[in-house]
Amino acid sequence: MEEDLHKEQKQYVDGLRRYEARGIPIYIDGAIPSEEDWEKIFQVNEDGSFYMCDYVGAEEGDLKEIRFDRVYNR
Repeated sequence: MEEDLHKEQKQYVDGLRRYEARGIPIYIDGAIPSEEDWEKIFQVNEDGSFYMCDYVGAEEGDLKEIRFDRVYNR
């Protein structure tokens, strides 16, 4: 089960990297992620916070950037 989850997470990150390769920047906490940062987007922290994805569009309707920001479940 955990192996399946890891595989799904890897596929998701690989998909995000394909967007990056097409010139669409991805930000985690407002910064371009390092290799270590990618794991954060799947974690639920002790304080109940987690990462939410936001697809930001340009005025022409194209995808401009993808942002992951920490949110709190209160």
